[in-house]
Amino acid sequence: MDFKVQPTAQVDETAAIGEGTTVWDLAQIREDARLGSGCIVGRGAYVGPGVRIGDNVKLQNYALVYEPAVLGDGVFVGPAAVLTNDYFPRSVDPEGKLKRGGDWEAVAVEVAEGASLGARSVCVAPVRIGRWALVAAGAVVTRDVPDHALVAGVPARRIGWVGRAGVRLVERDGEPGVWECPETGALYDEKDDRLVERA
Repeated sequence: MDFKVQPTAQVDETAAIGEGTTVWDLAQIREDARLGSGCIVGRGAYVGPGVRIGDNVKLQNYALVYEPAVLGDGVFVGPAAVLTNDYFPRSVDPEGKLKRGGDWEAVAVEVAEGASLGARSVCVAPVRIGRWALVAAGAVVTRDVPDHALVAGVPARRIGWVGRAGVRLVERDGEPGVWECPETGALYDEKDDRLVERA
């Protein structure tokens, strides 16, 4: 076995866990979930049936990732963050009968490479979080987030841009639409409310 699972964690026998991944106490990984290599699944985190998680992903304590979510490589999901899967949630149908798995259609949250979801943020499916985007703590995401966007609030709105380092970008003096990472010096070009990293 080339991964580590704490004795109090529950990992379904049909789940696939990548090399070097660690699953901490009280975490639950459901049927047919797929986790890549080098991941960390924190205490009490939940990974739903069939969820797909890339390499080097961190799910902090009590993060809830409901099926059919897809997380790219290098994604960070903060403590108690929630990725939902039902746009019209109800416990019962119109006749008052308890709904079961086949009584509704699950919709996905997709989190692209390198993106981060802050503590207690909520992503209301269906929604896509773009590459290297940053969702602030406590934000409620109800619509797609562009690559490199920094979003905050309820509902979440773009308040800036971030680079791969996660640091808020600054616009270069005298160069409208050109953004720079103060940590790495990487440059980005903004056009039509989208940001593209220079090669």
